[in-house]
Formats: sequence, C-alpha cells, structure tokens
Amino acid sequence: MEESNIEEKIKELVREFGAATADPKHAKLAVLARQNQDDGQKSEKGTSGIQESLDYLRICIKYQIFDLEATRRENEYLRKVLGELSA
Repeated sequence: MEESNIEEKIKELVREFGAATADPKHAKLAVLARQNQDDGQKSEKGTSGIQESLDYLRICIKYQIFDLEATRRENEYLRKVLGELSA
C-alpha cells in the first residue's frame, strides 16, 4: 500500500473516531490514530530535512573538489614560473 493511501486511511479514521468519542475504546483508538498521524508528519519533516542536508553536503563537496583542482593548476603554473626565473 502506498504512503499516500495509508495517510488517507489514517485521516479517515481520525475523522471517524473524532465523531464517536463517547465510547472509551473509540476514544483510545482516536488518540492512537492522531498520534500515528502526528508521528508520520514528524517523520516526513525529518526525512525532508535530511534530504536538504545531503543536498547541501553534495554542493560543499563539489565546491571543495573544484577549489582543490584550481589550487593544483595554480601551483603547477607558479612552479613553472619559478623554474623559468631560476633558469
């Protein structure tokens, strides 16, 4: 079952149990359904936060590689210039 289908079923249960909270069993099930829904939302927020952090880390690594390659090219050029001056 897909995640969106599960979320819809949970929302449906929350609505259904929200109207019939006179029975203690229904009240307990309603509380559990709400907690499950809240946990799912927290998990989704956490997952998106982790994804954003990974994207930022990828960009940082790409920049560090770019900077390292530029530094190597600059060092080669400066060694060449120093070699020409000393010759």
